Amino acid sequence: MLKEWVKNENDTVEDISERLEKARFELATRQMMIKEKKLPVLVIFDGWGAAGKGSVLGRIIKNLDPRFFKCQTLSKATDDDLRKPFLYRYFVKIPKEGNFAFFDESWMGEVTYSYLKGKLSDDEYREHIKGIKRFERQLNDNGYLVVKFFFHIDKKTQKKRLEKLKDDKNAKWRVSKRDKWENKHYKECLDVYDNYIEDTNQFVAPWYFVDSSDKKLAELTVIETLIKSIDVALSNSKQNVQVLQNIFPLVKMPKLSEISLDKTIEQDEYKSRLDSLQKKLGNLHNELYKKKIPVIIAYEGWDAAGKGGNIKRLAAALDPRGYEVHPIASPEPEEKARHYLWRFWKRLPKDGHIAIFDRTWYGRVMVERLEGFCSENDWQRAYNEINEFEKELYDWNAVIVKFWVQIDKDTQLARFTDRQNTPEKQWKITDEDWRNREKWDEYEVAINEMIEKTSTTFAPWHILESNDKHYARIKALETVVAAIEKKLEEVE
Repeated sequence: MLKEWVKNENDTVEDISERLEKARFELATRQMMIKEKKLPVLVIFDGWGAAGKGSVLGRIIKNLDPRFFKCQTLSKATDDDLRKPFLYRYFVKIPKEGNFAFFDESWMGEVTYSYLKGKLSDDEYREHIKGIKRFERQLNDNGYLVVKFFFHIDKKTQKKRLEKLKDDKNAKWRVSKRDKWENKHYKECLDVYDNYIEDTNQFVAPWYFVDSSDKKLAELTVIETLIKSIDVALSNSKQNVQVLQNIFPLVKMPKLSEISLDKTIEQDEYKSRLDSLQKKLGNLHNELYKKKIPVIIAYEGWDAAGKGGNIKRLAAALDPRGYEVHPIASPEPEEKARHYLWRFWKRLPKDGHIAIFDRTWYGRVMVERLEGFCSENDWQRAYNEINEFEKELYDWNAVIVKFWVQIDKDTQLARFTDRQNTPEKQWKITDEDWRNREKWDEYEVAINEMIEKTSTTFAPWHILESNDKHYARIKALETVVAAIEKKLEEVE
């Protein structure tokens, strides 16, 4: 890798200048091609401090249409970023289809620097590497082109450049404490960078080395590599992606048809337990905030199963400053133009807060699957992608509670009829609800497969028997309280 890499010294100044002029034009042409073909391109610039990443990026974008690219400087996480999962600040900035996104530094810098400074243990570092490889592979699998560049210079050259910047009163601000520390510990950093690059050099997201000793050569290397990568991506755009097998431990779950729905609760007991559980949950919410533990509660279920009422009783127990309910409908154009999990990453809570999702990322393997909004390859891959997403949340120390709200077909029909015949409830029933009901059996097959393949040990499904809504509300509260209490015991 870095230690064995030898720069190319065969190109003359004239060759480089001539090729560079042509390459700039070709890249501008490719920008229009990716826009037309709706290919999202993520370009990552990592490397040594003072290696010239910013200046090369500045020259490259001069030849591009500014309406269709964004540059993101990601060298330092904000306080808000630090209260979200590790990959949050990167995932929410991925480009939409047909656009470039240029990252000036990425997750590599954050992970390697934290490791070098002793802020990550060996085990934590390895878990981050796994998460990064999953993230990059998922982007590729969902139609993104990911191109990663490492700008390389030797210790002597880096030191010379840093000193030159420090001597310039208008540029000395560009020299950070990290840059100076990096140069002082160059050999140690080189070893870590080399190992990181080797660990994350995947076919779906390979690394390319850039000789940073010559600015024109560096720019040419980047542009020519981008052109070749875009051409390959455009030619492969219609190919199906391999469906990976789940690697996470699963919890065996019953089929929906095996679940008894005759469970009920008396009215007096319901009121008493509801009050007791809501008070307990309110107290636990305070502890969650103090210990900075995030909670994600996901609701899926049949239409008219009682999700709304269930969520209402749960939310009533919480401090309104520390939770948010996200009703999930069809994706907006801005959301459809990105990875399907993007809109859920954007809605994740800060640590110590609670996010409640009324419908979730599981739409991929239910509605989108059955209504033809994605390909079979897309929804088959999604089981593993969703498990990976939830594993990232679990590694963040989040409590994850997933509910399937279950009723039988006759109960749904009775509730639909009641809504349709009651003026103040008619807004709750739509033509789409009736159309979905006609596909009950198809949905049941999809739901059973979803529960079977995504009920992991770290994010299992919980079935709420909701023919009696009161029973389901109590069970939901008990389940959430138990999950939070378990987590709080683990962090003691």
